[in-house]
Amino acid sequence: MVRRWFTAVLGAFLLLTPGALTAASAAEAPVPFRVMTRNLYLGADLAPVLAAGNPQALVAAVTAVYANVQATNFPERAEALADEIADSDPHLVGLQEAVLWRSQTPAGPGSATHVEYDFLQILLDKLASRGKHYAAVATVTVGSDFEAPRSLPGGGLQDIRLTDRDVLLARTDLPARVFSVANPQAARFQAHVPICRPLFGCVPPSNVPIRVERGWVAADATVRGNTTRVVTTHLEPASPTVQESQADELLTGPLNTALPTVLLGDLNSAAGGVGATPGSATQTYNHLLAAGFTDAWTATRPGNPGFTCCQAANLINPTSSLAQRIDYVLFRGNVTALTSNRVGDTQADRTPSGLWPSDHAGVRSVLLLR
Repeated sequence: MVRRWFTAVLGAFLLLTPGALTAASAAEAPVPFRVMTRNLYLGADLAPVLAAGNPQALVAAVTAVYANVQATNFPERAEALADEIADSDPHLVGLQEAVLWRSQTPAGPGSATHVEYDFLQILLDKLASRGKHYAAVATVTVGSDFEAPRSLPGGGLQDIRLTDRDVLLARTDLPARVFSVANPQAARFQAHVPICRPLFGCVPPSNVPIRVERGWVAADATVRGNTTRVVTTHLEPASPTVQESQADELLTGPLNTALPTVLLGDLNSAAGGVGATPGSATQTYNHLLAAGFTDAWTATRPGNPGFTCCQAANLINPTSSLAQRIDYVLFRGNVTALTSNRVGDTQADRTPSGLWPSDHAGVRSVLLLR
């Protein structure tokens, strides 16, 4: 599979550079830059937790949600996810929902600290077992850091804590003259969704809501002397207004640079509105295109819908239910797209127990830097 991938890339690359290269033309030749965006899926739909109206309902919802997290078995899914990355050897991978699940037994005061699942570390370990060398060069812990009790099978309560993170992974096995990363950055967006529920402490007289925050991470990647700013993010799905404001923050923040820029991520904005679920028919995607970005998928696969979302919450739907495209590789500046492919979207990508690797498909692209 690796051989097929690189053979296709090399063949297309040689079409762009026919004949023998002189020293001068070699210096000006485009440089391949491999990137991937991958939503790992936190393992369950959290909507029942946020909808709980009393303590009993909250415990029942957390119990059901965490049972789904266990059933969707990230250690098993991480084998498939690591295979995807190992197959294409991207220089950089933008991860969304690289979550940390922790517990405290019995439930009580204080914050849960016992690690149940660290999605980032599990994935890095799976990559290392395949001889692949990656490290997190930038991480943002977003405001989705919630803790609530669940019922234990033998009786009693256990606190379950979810911490959400966006991460930029970079290869660490290449010499600096070939590939290096500098200027890591991370921040939360100012625009956010406030949620006011009595169960979560939003009660008179303060009425202080929970802040459901999201963020971005970035770094400057240099491939054989060509430097590009790469940003990854996971934009808000629940509020189109907030989502579009977050995109504006990207354009005035990390994407506001004289460097060529690449944006990787789950933007929760359906391309052209095709297959859009409520909340995803936003203007964010069009707004980014209007700001000068090009979509690597449409540039290399015109007419192919390339759906990336979403499988069932339990990940065991027998046929794929991907029906909208919300995961992207976008670029602007002195960059062109050579190839784009989805990963995790076919029956062959499912795990031995029949799980899809994630509720999203990922997107990998080879870009040419000049």
